[in-house]
Amino acid sequence: MSRAISTPPANTLPYTSPDLVESVYERSRERLARVRQVLDRPLTFAEKIILTHLRAFDGPIRRGEDFIHLDPDRLALPDSSALMAMLQLMTTGDHRVSIPATVHCDHLVSAALGATADLRLANSEHGEVYDFLEAAAARAGIGLWRPGSGIIHQVILENYAFPGGLMFITDSHAPNAGGAAMMAIGVGGADAVDPMVGEPVTLRMPRLIGVRLTGQLGPWSAPKDVILEVARLLTVKGGTGAVIEYFGPGVRSISATGRATICNMGAEVGATTSLFPFDDAIAHYLDVLGHSRTAELASEHAADLRSDDEVLLDPEHHFDQVIEVDLSALRPLISGPGSPDLVRPMERFIVEEVDDYPMDLTFAMIGSCTNSSYEDIGRAAHVARQALRAGMRARVPLYVSPGSASVQATVERDEMLQDLVEFGATILANACGPCIGQWNRSDDRAGTRNSIITSFNRNFPRRNDGHGETLNFIASPEIVVAFAITGRLDTDPTRVRLDDGRLLDPPHSDALPSRGWVRSDVGFVPPPHASSRPATVSVAPGSERIQLLEPFTAPTAEQYADLRILTKVSGACTTDHISAAGPWLRYRGHLERISANTLAGATDAFTGGTGTCRDLLDGEIRPFHEVALRYREAGIPWVIIGDANYGEGSSREHAAMQVRHLGGLIVIARSFARIHETNLKKQGLLPLTLLDPDDYASFDAEDSLRITPPEAILPGVPVEIMRTGADGTVETILAGHTFDAQQLRWLHMGSAMNAIRAVGA
Repeated sequence: MSRAISTPPANTLPYTSPDLVESVYERSRERLARVRQVLDRPLTFAEKIILTHLRAFDGPIRRGEDFIHLDPDRLALPDSSALMAMLQLMTTGDHRVSIPATVHCDHLVSAALGATADLRLANSEHGEVYDFLEAAAARAGIGLWRPGSGIIHQVILENYAFPGGLMFITDSHAPNAGGAAMMAIGVGGADAVDPMVGEPVTLRMPRLIGVRLTGQLGPWSAPKDVILEVARLLTVKGGTGAVIEYFGPGVRSISATGRATICNMGAEVGATTSLFPFDDAIAHYLDVLGHSRTAELASEHAADLRSDDEVLLDPEHHFDQVIEVDLSALRPLISGPGSPDLVRPMERFIVEEVDDYPMDLTFAMIGSCTNSSYEDIGRAAHVARQALRAGMRARVPLYVSPGSASVQATVERDEMLQDLVEFGATILANACGPCIGQWNRSDDRAGTRNSIITSFNRNFPRRNDGHGETLNFIASPEIVVAFAITGRLDTDPTRVRLDDGRLLDPPHSDALPSRGWVRSDVGFVPPPHASSRPATVSVAPGSERIQLLEPFTAPTAEQYADLRILTKVSGACTTDHISAAGPWLRYRGHLERISANTLAGATDAFTGGTGTCRDLLDGEIRPFHEVALRYREAGIPWVIIGDANYGEGSSREHAAMQVRHLGGLIVIARSFARIHETNLKKQGLLPLTLLDPDDYASFDAEDSLRITPPEAILPGVPVEIMRTGADGTVETILAGHTFDAQQLRWLHMGSAMNAIRAVGA
């Protein structure tokens, strides 16, 4: 691997420069000609982007099997994952990055009183973190967006996304940029370090799922309903290891920001990313936002920014799976509670299932990175405006999170926010807030089953307020506001008569402002010029928020020869279960402190307890992290046994780092979510997938395990797990892994960061 780090590109603009776009298109055109010559077949749009961003193209690549090495055009990091990414970058000895990159301070702002008060509190509570990130970003040549400037994915869509580009983002909802025909892939912080130091990002060549859209959305249907329908069809794991590419005549009826909503929630079906083709709607979006030259360049290269005609004529021959969604047949859908793929039509939900849940709503919320565009706010405001004309206001507290300072300035000018405020809404900061658990509830609902409705993307238990009893139902922003009028789940708000006797008219809003876009770069801090004196990055002694990292040690054959089981997790185990967000976000830069939440939401199959397991040293029931620490101190290496799709949800690498920090070495599961499996490998852990998923039932609490030594593990060769029960019985179980030869260096050296540092030594 090369360690040469070139002078970083100019990264002082708060948007992607046309010069960068033009250079990407010229390079892609040359590489695409080579790809066509070798493959001699039609290409999907996803293939065009992937194959022209390879470090090297050597011929046909098997989808779902071969590993590929990609050089992205840009990189972005939200503050919660940027902390650990920057700390890991510091361990490699590199400081100046070799790729345009930005840090976005959007995750740590809690929602409570409203934008002004919440931002003031955030700057007070998290000042140490923001100062560290600003200094670390400046030293590394990275731009930074300060708190209140916007949610990372909306800011990227408005400023950095461009058709045909490739971007890596340390957040699972990176695919939002697919609304502008950009391929954006969520990764962990360790993956982000690779392009920072000039190395490619490694992942398995994705499968391709094509979604053909026909018809046109009806009066109350929205882009949100499209992705909820896809989630219903594919489930939360049906897109794992795949790119979802949308095509068909129905595409043209959906705006660029509507497409972003659809791509954003592709993360909820496990997709590597989601993508729409470039067309006039995206060109118009770029033009209105002030990126006219980028729109012109994309239009000149339009044929390369969509699938080939032969693909569209015979999609079943070119995609691994094709599903069709008739937009005209879609009706408003509701997801939840507990999982994004629990989706039903609203009218059926209200008639058949609502009695299973508390009918009185306690909160309604719109916004988040999924639904915070001008069009989203406009359609929600149109519903609120009708209620106001009938003398009605929201019957439940309503929160609104605009996606960015630009969205907020534009909807304020067009008096949309004023209508929502008069209706009863509290306007939150341009930040993630309640969507990721950063919510200080004004009512005490701990231990009380209650229902909320949101336009967010995830509704796992405890996701929003830390309470397992809070049931989150997901719908489009306009449906959420309509429910705020009735205040109840058992009434179809689109059919209820207002106080003036009228039914609600279907929501309407322009996709983009007719009076132009109000651009706001407030909060953007450009990196200093490369010739400037490097910024000083310091961590206060005894800091409770930031902790410099110590390298992990490499696992040994002796450790693999005698492992114990910390827990066998029962049922779904997301990264929220493994490393909760909410109040724990404050410790995202302090590995030791945040490790105290490890597996706090997971259920132990041996005891049935949540957040606890039996300590084999004395038989006592203790929190997972306490037992793990006791094992670590006693020199007992341990493993986790996981169920299906282990580690789904967020990209947070803390869910891997914490396990490693506490002495875990191996995770054995029926199957893994893509990002989490990679995060485990990056931190020197061994993720193993049971070749026979039914072997999950074989593991008992007092088993000892002997596993193929690290140095004997080979690419593509199953690993033997020798299970010895408490009664002395021995069983051999086979498991697979996804390491290639390069990734095995991470395992052998203890982590990917150790491998990078060794090359530069």
